[in-house]
Amino acid sequence: MGESQALAVPAPEACHIPSVRWVTMAERWSVEQVVAVAPTPKSVAAAEPLAVPSRWSGIGADERAVWGRCRGSGAEPYETMADHAEVAWRCTCPSRKHPCKHVIALLLLWARGQVQPGAAPAGVVSWVAARDQRAAASQPVVERGAGAGDQQVDGLDRPDRDPDRDLPEPSGTPDRGDLDRSRDERVARMMEGLVELDRWLEDRMRTGLADPALARYATWDALAARLVDARAGALANRVRRLAGLVGAAPDWQAEVLAELGLLHLIAQAGRRLPTLPGNLADAVATASGWQVRQAEVLAGVPETDDWIVLGRSDTREDRIEVRRLWIRGVESGRWAMLLSFAAYQQVLDDSWVVGTVVRADLHRYPGDSLRVLAGTRHADPLPLLRVDGLSIADACAAIGSRVAIEPWIERLAVTVTAAPTFSDRRWVLTDSTGSLPLLAGPVALGSMLAGGDGGPITVTVEWTPRGLVPLTVHLDDRVLDVGPRADPSFVGAA
Repeated sequence: MGESQALAVPAPEACHIPSVRWVTMAERWSVEQVVAVAPTPKSVAAAEPLAVPSRWSGIGADERAVWGRCRGSGAEPYETMADHAEVAWRCTCPSRKHPCKHVIALLLLWARGQVQPGAAPAGVVSWVAARDQRAAASQPVVERGAGAGDQQVDGLDRPDRDPDRDLPEPSGTPDRGDLDRSRDERVARMMEGLVELDRWLEDRMRTGLADPALARYATWDALAARLVDARAGALANRVRRLAGLVGAAPDWQAEVLAELGLLHLIAQAGRRLPTLPGNLADAVATASGWQVRQAEVLAGVPETDDWIVLGRSDTREDRIEVRRLWIRGVESGRWAMLLSFAAYQQVLDDSWVVGTVVRADLHRYPGDSLRVLAGTRHADPLPLLRVDGLSIADACAAIGSRVAIEPWIERLAVTVTAAPTFSDRRWVLTDSTGSLPLLAGPVALGSMLAGGDGGPITVTVEWTPRGLVPLTVHLDDRVLDVGPRADPSFVGAA
């Protein structure tokens, strides 16, 4: 291989590791050096579950590179390789982070001595050779050249370049440093908002729920406005909804206290984002209000399935109408939620019709979220096939497993087969395994009673902490969409 080359790998200050460490071509990295090249601490946390030999095949290393195939969410494993001498990497996953979590996981395995030496595959050899040729042809005087299409560190990092193409950068592209500073400023503002939220909650606990200030909407609105300024819009919405619970029922104190506890949980978790595991960190960030660009979501690996449109629910949130469409994969059995929004005189999305099956690609938001974006449709919608419902006990187990992952979740969909029954001065859905309270209007309740003829009926419901909201009644020959409707005078659509 000739002379041993060396490269200074600067460590970000947030990692608290030595700022410079010289790496020779044949020397194995330390874990600290892997952390140093990661874009964020969260990226290392996301890579840790992948840094186990059982997730990899065809793994190996030589004095120039380390490589392997990682089993991910796609049908094919991701081809991952890293040039540990020149500090560059490549992966076939769709991530826009450089290095991605697969590269970091591969380097962690190598740094921990879990990768055996071997002969590089032809693909790795050609990739390294192509990089060397590009470096030699670009600027012979430069000692440390970056091959176009690869990502490097220490001033050579080009994460905005396509890793498979050697094209000039388009004019007007934002400076990477400006983008990073903008992101850091946004994170700092959100953290300040979370600290202020926690301080506000401590004050509420000191003064007690009997404080007359809680009955004034301005008390809550001022906090919500501060959270909006801090880019924590999701928390601001929760605070505004919480204001409506004060005094609304005889036992309102219990509901308000439970919601204040969840706000405290999210605030504490949000302030610890860098130390949380990958999926949990994404879920906490979303709950705090961190916005993910749709382009980033659509760039992820799609979930292709026959998606059953099982229910629709419209709600009003702070002068905006929100529609949730609950869908479930025929093959995967996974639930997903499509969101659409409408301001005054706008129309909500009606392209997904309850009671149909659509073959399509869906792109899931980070953190194994229920929320998805619709991608390519592969066929026209078909009439809904027969839908089987869970028992009340199984439905409780499914809901409980999700709530255990995200205690702050407010709505979930589930399809159950049970009978609507009036018990203890309220309507419930019941079977031999248990009962759950119903929050049903007269139209939904009447449809359930008529469709089931007084007996069990299959119905898709939306779980909330206060009870089940009926969305769809599934009959043998048709489905009845009985979910909450948007205000026609507000959205301009019936």
